[in-house]
Amino acid sequence: MIQLRNFCAFCAFLSLTCLPVLAQDAIQKQQQRLSSSDVEERRDAVMRLGSMRLEPASRAVVPALQDAAPIVRATAAKAILSLGGEASAGHLLPLLNDREEFVRRETAYALGHTRSRTATAALSERLLNDKEDGVRAAAAVALGEVADEAAVVPLVQTLTSTKKANGFVQRAAAVALGKIKSRAGTAALISTLGNKQLPSDVRREAARSLGLIGDPTAADALRAAATDSDPYLAEIAHTALKRLSH
Repeated sequence: MIQLRNFCAFCAFLSLTCLPVLAQDAIQKQQQRLSSSDVEERRDAVMRLGSMRLEPASRAVVPALQDAAPIVRATAAKAILSLGGEASAGHLLPLLNDREEFVRRETAYALGHTRSRTATAALSERLLNDKEDGVRAAAAVALGEVADEAAVVPLVQTLTSTKKANGFVQRAAAVALGKIKSRAGTAALISTLGNKQLPSDVRREAARSLGLIGDPTAADALRAAATDSDPYLAEIAHTALKRLSH
């Protein structure tokens, strides 16, 4: 374990020393600003480090994930993504339990960018149990980006639940199922498409996702939707039917 730590430290040192001098100086300058007593200066330093899109710059941001100011923690969530998917996810997962709603929300979005399946369980838990709909919607979006089939069950539960129904969250869940492209989500999407009590945008995304999944069992539901009074839904359903035929 000690040898591994030494090796990782050496790699970190090597990645920094191989950078052009100007980049090293820029990172060190912003890193010094992270110790400022001014919240806005720390946030600006995090943003500048993230915009460099360099692994050493993202590594310098990691301590800011525990900053006392929520705005700094939220900004840091996306600024560390140049560490790579798995490494970034490892640092981000604890922030899904942050006391501030918008920190949890931004963390969920950032985890989607990592594409790391190690985040599936934690994102699913936020989707089902978070008290804020904004966080739940962000978790659904992220699960679609990760595209892990293990997320189909909580996404279906969210899409079909009547207890914590929220159009924005349900729409995000429908989109996510289309990105995962698992036929395990077909039945729930067909039910959603046929439920005229739901918001139109939720039904539209259900139709779009059925086209992406390509399950022939959705053909009848899509034909019916292709004649719906909502012209946007009808067009999306017609396009989805074409995808099925191909």
